Amino acid sequence: MKMASWRSGAATDFGLVEEDGALSSLAHRFADLKAVVEAGAPDALLGMAKATGLRLGAVTLLPPIPNPGKILCVGVNYPERNAEYKDGSELPKYPSLFVRFPGSFVGHETPILRPPESEQFDYEGEIVVVVGKGGRRVSEAQAHAHIFGFTLMNEGSIRDWIRHGKFNVTQGKNFDRSGAIGPWIVPISAATPPDNLTVMTRVNGEERQRGNTGTLAFSFARIIAYVSTFTTLEPGDLIATGTPPGAGGRFDPPRWLKPGDVVEVESPEIGLLRNTVEDEKA
Repeated sequence: MKMASWRSGAATDFGLVEEDGALSSLAHRFADLKAVVEAGAPDALLGMAKATGLRLGAVTLLPPIPNPGKILCVGVNYPERNAEYKDGSELPKYPSLFVRFPGSFVGHETPILRPPESEQFDYEGEIVVVVGKGGRRVSEAQAHAHIFGFTLMNEGSIRDWIRHGKFNVTQGKNFDRSGAIGPWIVPISAATPPDNLTVMTRVNGEERQRGNTGTLAFSFARIIAYVSTFTTLEPGDLIATGTPPGAGGRFDPPRWLKPGDVVEVESPEIGLLRNTVEDEKA
């Protein structure tokens, strides 16, 4: 099962994506896809959806949840990624976290934008946890019960702006429309076990990144337990779980994204997120 949000002309809608690409709406039963996630029980949705007569190729896909309450991102979560820093540091004891704003993302097949302030535009392919059941101080043993499903992210980053501050990366992670989320949400029941999900990133058809969630320094369960210690998780919250080694900034010389490049983030268990790169007009 795949759940997406889309725009057709001036109208927006959300619902199920069938295997043949047909779209079925859930708007007659729910306010938005976040409300669908909050309701849980994805198998029950099959009997609720109404055919729209539309297909994937005729609509513009939006980020599956356009209005998440929180977008939390975990940095340096693949052990090989930590080794890329070449600073001799041990794996951290706690997850490194930062936040992103909804306006910094577009959906599948919508161009991501390189800002005029920098040419150091980079890609980061990631698997994203979609929180289904809210809670505070969730135990690791109960964490998977709080996961509704998964989607994909190209966590586009402006590398030199990440280094503007001594203790934060917020600036370089939140340029408008610099990243992408999508193409849809896959329920956890269709993408298990979550500790064996593969993610890869390609630029112009060349594979640059590949990782498996079985190697994460901090598992999905550990991340949920840690994050929910200090903030209450809510249905529809998104947690990006880290990117594998191979981002453009780690090449010598760096391989920054430029207009015309095509970035694909793929997970066989989830789907494929594709975006072209364009220059943002100043």
